[in-house]
Amino acid sequence: MVFSSAVFLFVFLPLTLALWVLAAGADGVLRRGPWVQNLLLLVASLAFYFYGSGDQLGLLLGVVGVTYVAGLLVGSERWGRTALGVGVSVQVAALGYFKYANFFVDQVGALSGLVGGPAVTMAAVALPVGISFFTFQAISYLFDIYRREQQPLRSPLDLALYISMFPQLIAGPIVRYGEVARQLHDRPLTRSLVATGAVRFIWGLFKKLVIADSVATIADAAYGLPVEALTTPAAWLGALAYALQIYFDFSAYSDMAIGLGRMFGFRFPENFRRPYSAESITDFWRRWHMTLSFWFRDYVYIPLGGSKASRWSTYRNLWAVFLLSGLWHGAAWTFVFWGAFHGGLLTLERMWRGRKAPRLPVALRRARTFALVVLGFAMFRADTMSQTLALWQHIFVPSDLTVPVEVAITLSHKNVGILLLGLLTTALPGRFVTGRWLTEGKLDAGLPRLVRWGVLVGGAFLASLTLASSDFSPFIYFRF
Repeated sequence: MVFSSAVFLFVFLPLTLALWVLAAGADGVLRRGPWVQNLLLLVASLAFYFYGSGDQLGLLLGVVGVTYVAGLLVGSERWGRTALGVGVSVQVAALGYFKYANFFVDQVGALSGLVGGPAVTMAAVALPVGISFFTFQAISYLFDIYRREQQPLRSPLDLALYISMFPQLIAGPIVRYGEVARQLHDRPLTRSLVATGAVRFIWGLFKKLVIADSVATIADAAYGLPVEALTTPAAWLGALAYALQIYFDFSAYSDMAIGLGRMFGFRFPENFRRPYSAESITDFWRRWHMTLSFWFRDYVYIPLGGSKASRWSTYRNLWAVFLLSGLWHGAAWTFVFWGAFHGGLLTLERMWRGRKAPRLPVALRRARTFALVVLGFAMFRADTMSQTLALWQHIFVPSDLTVPVEVAITLSHKNVGILLLGLLTTALPGRFVTGRWLTEGKLDAGLPRLVRWGVLVGGAFLASLTLASSDFSPFIYFRF
C-alpha cells in the first residue's frame, strides 16, 4: 500500500483517523496516557505493512523482537557491549542477506565463469519493503542506549510502534528514538495539528503525482533506450528529468510522512532542505536525505574518527561513509561507484578548503553543484556503468542532435512545462523550504493561511485528477 494509492487515500487513512479520534476519547476516560492510541496505531501499521508485504511481516516482527531483547541487555553494565554487538550484527546480517545475497551470488558466478569454473546459482531472494529504513532505526536505538543517551523501552508495544509506525516505515525519514521518545507517551491531539498535517500531506501528494510522475515519463523513456540509440538531447533530457524526479518523488514521500505523523501527534525530522540550492557538494549532503546523512555521520563517520584524525584518515573516513551509503541504496556496481563519486567530490572539496582562490558568484556555485549532482544521479539511475559512460559521453561530447521517437512522444506541453518549472526551483532561496513553511508558518498570518487553503483545495483537486487518470507509480525509494 502506498500513500498515493486510492485504497490508502479513500479507505485506510479515513478509517484510521476515525478510529484514532475514538481511541483518543477512550484514553481520556482511562487517563493512562495514549495507550489505546498507540495500540491502534501499531495495529494499523502492521496492517499497512501486511497489505503490501504480507509474507515479510515476520521479518519486521523479528527485527522488533531482537531489538527489544538486545535493548534491555544493552542497558545493563554486564552485558551491554556483548548485547550491542549481537543485536547490531543480527540486524546487519538480515539486511545483508536480503539486500545483497543476489548481488553476491551474481558476482561469484561471473568470476567462476571467467576462470572456467562451475555455474553458481541461488534462488532469488526477495527484498523486503522498507528493510533499509527500519533496520537503521533499530540500530540507532541500540547505539543510543549503549551511549546512555536514551533508556531502553520496557514496553514491547512502544518499541514495536517506534520501529513500525506506518508513516515513516517504508521510506523514512529515519527517525531516531530520542526524537519521538516523549511523544510516544505524551502528545497532543488538536485540530490545528491535523489541519497542518493534512496540508503537508497533500503538498507531498501534489509533488508526487503532478511533478515527479510527469518528469518520470521523460526519464524512463530516455533511460529505456539501448545504448546505441542514445543521442545528446536524450541524454540531457534523461539526466535532468531523473534528477528532478528523484528529488520531487522522495521529498514528496517525506512531506507525506511528516504530514501523517503530525496528524497523529508526532513530529518527525525534516529530510530535505532545498538540496538543489546547494553551493557545494558538502552543502548538498547537509540538505539531501538529511536523516540518512546524519545517521552515517553519527554512527559511522564519527566513530571512525571523523575529521579529528589526520588529513588522510579524514579522507579515508569520507570514502568509507559514501561507499557504504552507495551500497545502502542498492546492490549494484552503479550504486557503489555513485558513492565513490560523491566521496571523491567531498574529498576534493576538503583538500581545496582553505586555499586562496577567487570565490565564484553564488549562481555559478549553485550551477556547478547542480551539474555534478545531475551527473551523479545519471549513474544512480543507469542499469550498468556502460550506460552511465554512454550518457556522460553524449552529455560532454555532443554528436547526434535528434530526439529519439521514444523520448519525443513524452514531451507533451504539460511534461515540458513541469520539467522547466522544476529546473527553476534551483534558483529559489536555499533557506526557504515550502513544506516546512506550510506546516510551521504562523496560523494568524494571512498569507500562510491563504496558501494552506490553496494547497488543501487546489492541490487535492489536481492530485485527485492525476490519480484518476494515471497508472500506478510506486515511490522510487521503495526499492531501497
